[in-house]
Amino acid sequence: MTIDDEPTRVCRVVINDEDQYSVWAADRDIPAGWRAEGFTGPRADCLAHIDKVWTDMRPRSIRNLTDA
Repeated sequence: MTIDDEPTRVCRVVINDEDQYSVWAADRDIPAGWRAEGFTGPRADCLAHIDKVWTDMRPRSIRNLTDA
């Protein structure tokens, strides 16, 4: 895979236990501590999805402390 292939590479949105999002190549195993969020597509679409759904960048543990 080269940088030229990046726009067409299928990616997936992953999320960890702290509700932090990332983009991961769909053809690679998801790393420990992360799980598929359910959205797949080109990297740009995944990033746009994350931008729409990740409205509070604070980790869950911090939100739980400050919002309690």
